[in-house]
Amino acid sequence: MIKDKTVVGINYVLKNSNGEELDKSDENKPLVYLHGTSQIVPGLEKELVGLKVGDKKDVEVSPDQGYGEIDTKLHIKTERSFFPKEVKLEAGMEFSADTGDDKNQHFTIIKLEGDQIFLDGNHPLAGQTLHFNVEVVSIREATKEELTHGHAHGEGGHHH
Repeated sequence: MIKDKTVVGINYVLKNSNGEELDKSDENKPLVYLHGTSQIVPGLEKELVGLKVGDKKDVEVSPDQGYGEIDTKLHIKTERSFFPKEVKLEAGMEFSADTGDDKNQHFTIIKLEGDQIFLDGNHPLAGQTLHFNVEVVSIREATKEELTHGHAHGEGGHHH
């Protein structure tokens, strides 16, 4: 049964509210995670508690339990000069940048106007209600090493 400190394997399909498929696991390679360590969105993790291998569940996750609401403070304007000259920039391009606090921040270019670049630092799924169709394919107790490291290890030991 899924509970904290178990390593869980799930197959899933993720859709938005319009029914468009956004992501899915490879049928032969399920998503494996350490339950109770915030490795998947909180709303999904909470709804999987108590399920057993073979169980299937449809889960709707609100933005506040998924990737958060859209934060307009993360809509920023910057200059073209901050980017390498040889890189051709275009709307929709995604990249990560060091924000100075030893963390990388994900950005998407919203639009370009002359030398002005308009960026969105929100997660691409922020503000969206997520619809998961999940099947539990494996559950096992986490090893002491996995608990110490805070994540599931692949077959045969420690993989990053």
